Amino acid sequence: MSSEREPQEAERIERIAREAYERCHPDDTFDDLKRRAAFSREDQGLLRDWLEFAARQAADRRK
Repeated sequence: MSSEREPQEAERIERIAREAYERCHPDDTFDDLKRRAAFSREDQGLLRDWLEFAARQAADRRK
């Protein structure tokens, strides 16, 4: 992947994760999860899981 596409892909993955997370957690925001992940191992794992989910979704959409 070119270095120009990497930031765009990361933004796309985060956008997918944000939409899915906020749909499943209407009383929370993805930005709040990201802030909590800075000091909570549980939230770090949740953030990682949501980003992995979004990366799989992005890959499936490219097929």
